[in-house]
Amino acid sequence: MKHLFSFALISSLVTASAVAADKAVADKAPTNAKDFASFMAQKHGFTEDYVALALQQAEKRQAILDAMSRPAEGKDWYQYRPIFLGQKRINKGVEFWQEHQDTLQRAEQEFQVPAEVIVAIIGVETFYGRIQGSFPVIDAISTLAFHYPKRAKFFAGELEQYFLLAREQGWDLAKHKGSYAGAMGMGQFIPTSYRHYAVDFDGDEQINLFENPVDAIGSVANYFKLHKWLMDEPVAEFLPNLEPNLSSQFHNDQLKPKFDVDTLKVAQIEFTSVPSRDQKAGIYHFKQKDGVDNWVGFHNFYVITRYNRSPMYAMAVHQLSQEIKAAYEQSLETANQDKTAKVKS
Repeated sequence: MKHLFSFALISSLVTASAVAADKAVADKAPTNAKDFASFMAQKHGFTEDYVALALQQAEKRQAILDAMSRPAEGKDWYQYRPIFLGQKRINKGVEFWQEHQDTLQRAEQEFQVPAEVIVAIIGVETFYGRIQGSFPVIDAISTLAFHYPKRAKFFAGELEQYFLLAREQGWDLAKHKGSYAGAMGMGQFIPTSYRHYAVDFDGDEQINLFENPVDAIGSVANYFKLHKWLMDEPVAEFLPNLEPNLSSQFHNDQLKPKFDVDTLKVAQIEFTSVPSRDQKAGIYHFKQKDGVDNWVGFHNFYVITRYNRSPMYAMAVHQLSQEIKAAYEQSLETANQDKTAKVKS
């Protein structure tokens, strides 16, 4: 397995004199095009004119700025859940699993991440590769780096990473398309994630998350492994009868679980999931039309939020994974029954 980002010396890296000059360059990429071009020249050895021309050719897109102002995570749970938990997405997830059964089994064994979680991530992100985004990546990231002050510093950093990624991969900067936030491929990796977590899982010495489901599966699994997924440990459990005072007392008002599991047990919060190792847990609230659903979330629930910093996202992935797993196992059982029936006949 070959990782995307190599620290080997390449000819286009900065010279010794440029390294000295780099010390005077700010650690973070600037949020205007002129300074950005100079930054990339000094820090990474790009030709300043090359960067400037690429940015001039990139298009500021109002649709991207509009989309950033109304993300799906701004909805309540009862509105958000149906986006990702439809029967069609479940059925296509089973088909994806069946088509890539061997690859998913290998990824599960190598990275110790369940196949159903890998499938669910790709299902939520791009409907199994079918919807990868329509915005040129450089347009999306430069628009947000230079015209969206709220997150400008973050996206300037991603623009820096995209230039590096394109150089490493020999890409035309304008070639690839992705989401309005510059996420790419079947697993929707932003440039930083692409450089650090993407892997060549089929051994062809190329990493292609856009058209190669094998690389996409391995890369999603690698992402979860490096974010410390715990195999065979619980993710979350629904608490249908939790008393309001306990729901409030142990509400997890941050992404990372912060209460000891034993503390929840002592408080007589009833759940059957039992982590086999010491870890934290917390109660997460999901707003329904007529109330709030309470779920206890564990370490692995938090790991899913490393992919997207939203408890609703993590819950959608978890529930979709369980629905797909159940349907996939049912398909195996049905296939075995049909096979047995044919033998008997």
